[in-house]
Amino acid sequence: MSLKQVWKSYRFPLLIFASIVFGMLTGYFFEDKVNSLKPLGDIFMNMLFTIVVPLVFCTIASSIANMSSLKRLGKILGVMFLIFGITSLLAAIFMLLGIAIFNPVNSNINLTAGTEETVNLGTSIVSMFSVGDFSELLSKNHMFPLIIFSILFGLSVNLVGDEANPLKRTLNILSNVMMKFIKIIMYYAPIGLFAYFACLIGTYGPELIGSYAKTLILYLVVAFLYYGLFYAFYAYLVGGKKMVKRLFKKMMLPTLTALGTCSSLATLPANIKASEELGIAKDVRELVLPIGATMHMEGSSMASILKIFFLFTIFGEPFIGINTILIALLISVLSGVVMSGIPGGGLIGELLIVSLYGFPLTAFPIIATIGWLIDSPATALNAAGDIPTTLMIDKILE
Repeated sequence: MSLKQVWKSYRFPLLIFASIVFGMLTGYFFEDKVNSLKPLGDIFMNMLFTIVVPLVFCTIASSIANMSSLKRLGKILGVMFLIFGITSLLAAIFMLLGIAIFNPVNSNINLTAGTEETVNLGTSIVSMFSVGDFSELLSKNHMFPLIIFSILFGLSVNLVGDEANPLKRTLNILSNVMMKFIKIIMYYAPIGLFAYFACLIGTYGPELIGSYAKTLILYLVVAFLYYGLFYAFYAYLVGGKKMVKRLFKKMMLPTLTALGTCSSLATLPANIKASEELGIAKDVRELVLPIGATMHMEGSSMASILKIFFLFTIFGEPFIGINTILIALLISVLSGVVMSGIPGGGLIGELLIVSLYGFPLTAFPIIATIGWLIDSPATALNAAGDIPTTLMIDKILE
């Protein structure tokens, strides 16, 4: 790719990355003197938090309400979502193993005395999925109940049929408005994130910078191993050693396309071509691959585990216990299958992590930065993984 093409594909992520790096360097060299910049970061945070509730409701409800009838394709979709869920779960577990072997976060960092509340799966299951009053849905502290309400509302609108078409169009318009709203807010992101990370590093020093660098390295290593081992295993299940060789040969172009464009949708044509050459049935590849481009993200599933672990460590909380791990796996699968199919799903997933575990809202930009750092390799894993997944779906349907 030429420098012009690289800049066009990565322009905004590079600008965000540069503002964060500049903010970190400013905080490192000027330390406590940068505290005067804090209001600039707080303004950005507050703008994001005020948009999140209408964003979640409008985007999810619109997506479900405008979904076309899929009864005829029930069998394909059933197998597809089963495979999507299993592969996303395996990706998350593999990242857990990577974290167990190598801890990338400096344990000397302790941003607060602890999280705002203790997570207990047994006693908090009701509050995790629901709230007692409609007004409580309008709080960013109840993200998961809001998501469930939005899904059910969208489904109800869908079931009404043609009579609800005006409402469907309204929800779609509102969803588009919210995305434009986010885009407007993000114009301020370089300034807000510069100020936020200048204050963060000015207070906690270079330990946090080192943790980000190690986190990126860990993700690259785990993603590379998952790509080589698990995709080979999936292909072997379908057609033995010959299929493994064929798969990696055909996956090269989609992988490079994803790395170059940083977009799963931009990789879709290359994925369709590769799947056709692998002999996947036409109806399977033409249904599964477009959906997979937005709703099958093994790279995002891995990233969720890494973000959760990162927060637990820097907030001085032990990342142990069956309840903690199960909730982490649930969030990772939601991020890899459900949230990824929703506009703004990455933002919603990160806020869900903060909300479910009771971290302070200042934790949001900390894990959002991890998302920006690993965006390119995560996209490559997300996009390339659609091919072996489609292979397995095709094999099962045979």
